[in-house]
Amino acid sequence: MKLALKSILFALLLLFLSGRMMSQSTTVVLKDNWRFSKEVKEDAFSVDFDASGWEKVSVPHDWAIYGPFDKEWDKQVAAIEQNGEKIPTEKTGRTGALPHIGTGWYRNTFSVPEFKKGKKAVLVFEGAMSEPQVFLNGKKIGEWGYGYSYFYIDITESLKSGSENVLAVKLTNLPFSSRWYPGAGLYRKVSIVVREQESFAQWGTFITTPEMRGNNAVVDIKAEFHGRNVSMVTHIKDADNKIVATQKGAETADGKLHQIISVAQPHLWSPETPYLYKAVIRLFAADGTLKDEQNIKFGIRFIKYEPHKGFSLNGKVTKFKGVCLHHDLGPLGVAVNKAALRRQLTILKDMGCNAIRSSHNMPSFEQLELADEMGFMFLAESFDEWAKPKVKNGYHRFFEQYAEKDIVNLVRATRNHPCIVMWSSGNEVPDQYGAEGLTRAKFLQDVFHREDPTRPVTVGMDQVKQTMASGFGSLLDIPGLNYRVHLYEEAYKAFPQGFILGSETASTVSSRGIYKFPVVQQKEKQYDDLQCSSYDLEACSWSNVPDEDFVLQDDKPWVIGEFVWTGFDYLGEPTPYDEKWPSRSSYFGISDLAGLPKDRFYLYRSRWNTKDKTLHILPHWNWKGREGEITPVFVYTTYDSAELFVNGKSMGVQKKNNSTPQNRYRLMWNDVKYEPGVIKVIAFDSYGKKAAESEVKTAEEPYKIVLEADRRTIDADGEDIAYITVSVVDKNGVTCPLADNEMKFKVSGAADYRAACNGDATSLQVFHKDTMKLFSGKLVVLVKSNKKIGPINIEVSAHNLRTGNLRISAKQI
Repeated sequence: MKLALKSILFALLLLFLSGRMMSQSTTVVLKDNWRFSKEVKEDAFSVDFDASGWEKVSVPHDWAIYGPFDKEWDKQVAAIEQNGEKIPTEKTGRTGALPHIGTGWYRNTFSVPEFKKGKKAVLVFEGAMSEPQVFLNGKKIGEWGYGYSYFYIDITESLKSGSENVLAVKLTNLPFSSRWYPGAGLYRKVSIVVREQESFAQWGTFITTPEMRGNNAVVDIKAEFHGRNVSMVTHIKDADNKIVATQKGAETADGKLHQIISVAQPHLWSPETPYLYKAVIRLFAADGTLKDEQNIKFGIRFIKYEPHKGFSLNGKVTKFKGVCLHHDLGPLGVAVNKAALRRQLTILKDMGCNAIRSSHNMPSFEQLELADEMGFMFLAESFDEWAKPKVKNGYHRFFEQYAEKDIVNLVRATRNHPCIVMWSSGNEVPDQYGAEGLTRAKFLQDVFHREDPTRPVTVGMDQVKQTMASGFGSLLDIPGLNYRVHLYEEAYKAFPQGFILGSETASTVSSRGIYKFPVVQQKEKQYDDLQCSSYDLEACSWSNVPDEDFVLQDDKPWVIGEFVWTGFDYLGEPTPYDEKWPSRSSYFGISDLAGLPKDRFYLYRSRWNTKDKTLHILPHWNWKGREGEITPVFVYTTYDSAELFVNGKSMGVQKKNNSTPQNRYRLMWNDVKYEPGVIKVIAFDSYGKKAAESEVKTAEEPYKIVLEADRRTIDADGEDIAYITVSVVDKNGVTCPLADNEMKFKVSGAADYRAACNGDATSLQVFHKDTMKLFSGKLVVLVKSNKKIGPINIEVSAHNLRTGNLRISAKQI
């Protein structure tokens, strides 16, 4: 009897759970079972088309990252106006010299058991590069223009219930459509969302935290819905999944359900304490049937921008210590991967970075989720062009038809992320000139305000004199200056907002581990090896070195922060070598394309990371043939003074001072003469006592390979990635900074070899092959889990070197 009762109760429980699941939204992510071809097949959307010979891929996917590199892919004759060029010249590598141009087709055959008659379904694309045309079961169901935009298509009438469906997507990348590597393909997630007729609208819920009332935070929820006679119940849960507030019932106004909920003694979200709550929002029919449910993470935080005072977060004046990031992930291309993004943000966090600008495109959902979680403020950007072109086939072709729709989707899809503290409607747009530009700037800003009244809007302006004269800069919520440090004071007086944002700063160029002599500050400097000096004193004609921005950030309270160009090197824009080959990726990064920190990382860290101490010496000390020649030593450090020793002999004490921007932020011994051995630095605290020391030694011949993993355990989900840094040391364990040996990689066990990258902007070795040369003594190997649980063995070998071995593991999620 007891057994029978248990069985009945269990059956009832299953029935209840089944009914509950069937009455809510269901999301099916279309990750696997894709077929891809770059062969142009005009009838490839047909249900009966045979795609069995096409390549099997999973999405996200970037078809171009596998190369090969070839300057013919993006060779162009152009004058880059934003760089001040007047005469067209041949450019190569601007878009990464990778085969992204052309047409690609994707097909997927799938079924959605949850879809029944009376339900509705939407097909969601988080990014499709580019100009997607979408077909379902042989019929065209939609299209879009912008490759960076998120969009969705109602497929209720086209989706088959109880049988297979055929989805086909045609993507077209035209030449001269980008200023950097845009990637190619379905590079972000594709999913299907199935709902009841009575349901929440796609991206229709907006959670804000407008104010504190005493010790309670006000949480305001507005939710668009489909259907009639519905009600809403919301539970707010804390980070421990405990319910801290509940609201039953809601007002209905303007087609939205509206609730105001009080959360007592809230934990406030900030970069230092990125605390997240979760709103469980349920929609009920009149008879009490649960029809839909949303689980939305949000943060309680308060932002304010005030004249002459600047930006405040939760009542505390805060400067943006930010970087700009393009969307590519180096050797992975643009195919989004959360582990790769997390590694980037972990590196930036250690540097003391607290903000990111998505340049010059909409950020991925994964990037925003991590920014919420890890504590980064976000400037979410939309466009690099408006109606006036920068490149022949750029966004100007879509502006009139799509600009408002693209902004609406950007804002609605991402506005619940507490990390976003401002929007950007454009970057260095040629529309900064003329009355039409003002009209467009106001139109776009008004769309942002309509969709989100809680955050301000900026534009990255490079034509600052023009925007001061025309009123363009005055109408913006936040005037953003790209470079132009010499115009900050004038712009501050001219613009009425009472503050200035360094929306794009520095653009210092350097190559990791490469040093050039003599050491002088200069612009547009080029060398025969197509590298840039890591003494961090070289910039472009229109840009500057970091210290010039530091002075403004530190001395002017009305300068509210900066976003450095860029946090990491990226594919394309190989300035100052865009007229030289081979050169196919940028030199602007604080870290290189592999994510390995350059010296400049420690310059920023010494100023931005206020919790941890920094003491970094440059250059390396392997200069055979330069004996007796002047080889300056720089130290990037938290400390104000230090003493340098060369083989035990003091080179004197240097103390930071205000004589030049460099002397204010760096310790420099400019007259040191090279002799092999050891350079040692002892840093002193404010009392003159020894506080820390560091040294760099001359390495002997390379002897063995050393492997170091960023993590020893990864998830067995088929997506997680471990990054293995490969370096070479001599017999004494001293790193060999000049090693350029060819490495061979072998991965076995619960992971597969995915890619490698050495950070060399001139390397034409493709990322996915299992061999690559070291650059400045290092490279990085990417190891991707394969859904197995257990040990992962990594072996790296090279001729005449002791092999490096490392074991990590993959665990159950």
